Amino acid sequence: MTRLDIDFAPPNWRRSLHRVPVWAWCIGALGVALAVTAAYSGSAALQRQQASEAQLQRAQQRVLAATQGAVSAPQTPIAPAQAAAVNAAILQLNLPWRDLQDALASATPPAIALLALEPDARKRVLKITAETTNSDAMVAYIAQLKQQELFGTRVQLLRHEINALDPNKPLRFQLEARWGTP
Repeated sequence: MTRLDIDFAPPNWRRSLHRVPVWAWCIGALGVALAVTAAYSGSAALQRQQASEAQLQRAQQRVLAATQGAVSAPQTPIAPAQAAAVNAAILQLNLPWRDLQDALASATPPAIALLALEPDARKRVLKITAETTNSDAMVAYIAQLKQQELFGTRVQLLRHEINALDPNKPLRFQLEARWGTP
């Protein structure tokens, strides 16, 4: 025989709770657990963000205090001689060494021996001391330097001499090459 569910009790909340199936109670408990977990992780993330903002604000205040302290510090005057020496060192450090080396390397034939390079950053001049075996090689070298884009036509022979004491009698000469804008 089939079971009949006859209930003559008046409806109330206890009776309604008693009739809720077990799977509904499990889903409800799972929903509550998820809501509690989300609330906890959200509050933890909010606390981390607030701590990070507070740390950033403290760092900005330290930087602001340091810059204001630096501005209020008295300036130490620099002697003109010291300023000139610093500026000369900066000019020397800012020489276009790579461009100068590339221009000289591409223009110097094997018959020319470079002895000295003396740059003057203030005048933008490079004095080159070199040796060769004959004057034709010297003239050809000057022509090669004048064809370099860095120097252009601003290459001139300053002096030359033959070393008679040396058995090979090399021709030593000195050039002046200007670089940069004419």
